[in-house]
Amino acid sequence: MGESTRKTRRPYVIGLTGNIATGKSVVAEMLSNRGAVHVDADRLAHQVMARGTPAWEQIVDQFGLAILKANGAIDRGKLGALVFSDPALLSRLEEIVHPDVIVYTHQLVSTTIAPVVVVEAIKLIESGMVEALCDSVWVVTAPRRVQLERLVQHRGLSKEEATLRIDAQPPQEVKATHADVVIDNSGTLENTEQQVEDAWKAIAR
Repeated sequence: MGESTRKTRRPYVIGLTGNIATGKSVVAEMLSNRGAVHVDADRLAHQVMARGTPAWEQIVDQFGLAILKANGAIDRGKLGALVFSDPALLSRLEEIVHPDVIVYTHQLVSTTIAPVVVVEAIKLIESGMVEALCDSVWVVTAPRRVQLERLVQHRGLSKEEATLRIDAQPPQEVKATHADVVIDNSGTLENTEQQVEDAWKAIAR
């Protein structure tokens, strides 16, 4: 196959999702180690919300100046405290941010020459990314107690804050119904690795 053919061939896109603190990034790293290009939609959302962007302006108009830091950047902690306690506000924030994240993700996918891309996004299904980008959907699951532990120990949230964020999301079982592959991340890393390896081998590349 010539170089020009490789550059124009569309990569196989894995949409990787799961509720907060289920271990999506761990699975994404395992896929990266197998040669997939990793696109983190949450990091792209940070870029979309950067000071001076159209999304930043809409967010400030919607939520007010109180959510800004002294330098004008959005204080994600303050914004999170607002939206995770009010489903309507969370939905409005997603309406502002998701379209631009999808555009940026599509640009990254369309310019890579890698045969496989993994797009990690907590709202992959709800945002419309599946229809726009993905060839398959992988959902990572983990017990609620593990989610709480990770949010408190690794992200510095209080138990109340962690509970609020977990409860703001649909049940894991709902996301799993959309999955082509479910990765059960409730056991050892070795067990998760084996599940990833089995699913990786099944991809037609």
